[in-house]
Amino acid sequence: MSASPAARRAIWRGTLAVVFSACCFGSISPLTVVATERGMALESIQTWRYFASAVLVVAYGWWRPPAPAAGLSPWYRPRTLLIAGGGQAIVATLALAALRWLPAATASFLFYTYPAWVTVITAVRGLEPLDGSRVLALALALGGIAAMVGAPSAASLSPVGLAVILSGALVYALYIPVLSGLQRGRDGLDVARAICVGGTLCFATWSVLSGTLFAIPDAVALGASVLQGVLASGAFVGFLAGLRILGNVRTAITSTVEPFWTTLLGVVLLAQPVGTGTLVGGAAIMGAVLLLQRPVATLPTRSS
Repeated sequence: MSASPAARRAIWRGTLAVVFSACCFGSISPLTVVATERGMALESIQTWRYFASAVLVVAYGWWRPPAPAAGLSPWYRPRTLLIAGGGQAIVATLALAALRWLPAATASFLFYTYPAWVTVITAVRGLEPLDGSRVLALALALGGIAAMVGAPSAASLSPVGLAVILSGALVYALYIPVLSGLQRGRDGLDVARAICVGGTLCFATWSVLSGTLFAIPDAVALGASVLQGVLASGAFVGFLAGLRILGNVRTAITSTVEPFWTTLLGVVLLAQPVGTGTLVGGAAIMGAVLLLQRPVATLPTRSS
């Protein structure tokens, strides 16, 4: 059965929201490099990033109050902050810690196996069907990333780094359905506020314990950290808006445009040459995103 025009428009809105989110997230890595190269500790960078995001998202919430959530606890309850912000902090920490043992390109490819985890977990739980188009879209997306950043060589992988980055990918795959559950009956803005405020509390605690909270080398490092927060605030809102429409699997696979955007930024901002891998990988990822526009029927809910 073909989708109605309203359903197709909704899918495109959700897709554009996730693509916008991925581009915002993909712009953060170069800014992290700027701040760390000037001597700013990673936990301090993340604290000021999440603090800036929290200020913007909470202020937006005051300007546009979300719809009240009947029967659900407020977003600022400790449990909600721990789940939303703590999960985000764990994913970020694992992904960045893996760079001690793995090259950035290898870590990026391995982390972006998380759509495969999401697809498998969702299918096993019986939440969304696993049809041929989704399998093909997943293969195209992962193949596109491999073409751009280079498939990792098993012989050169550090076992510790491999365990850390794959743990990060698995945690993120588990975290996406958790976010989807938090949105059930809640406004997406509430979940975004919980992520930003909870993430700020987690990283601020780490920074205080390490003594790096106010160890800011210069204005450039602080500005790079705050700009990350500005981008991340839009990224969180866009991701959650798309997740509500597209579901777990489509959102995860569509998010793989992020490394493509990062590659484009390298071309534009750093004058890096455009290689064949960039063109082939970008085409494959765009093909996956377009393939995912076809609506898929939801599996019937199983009685418990």
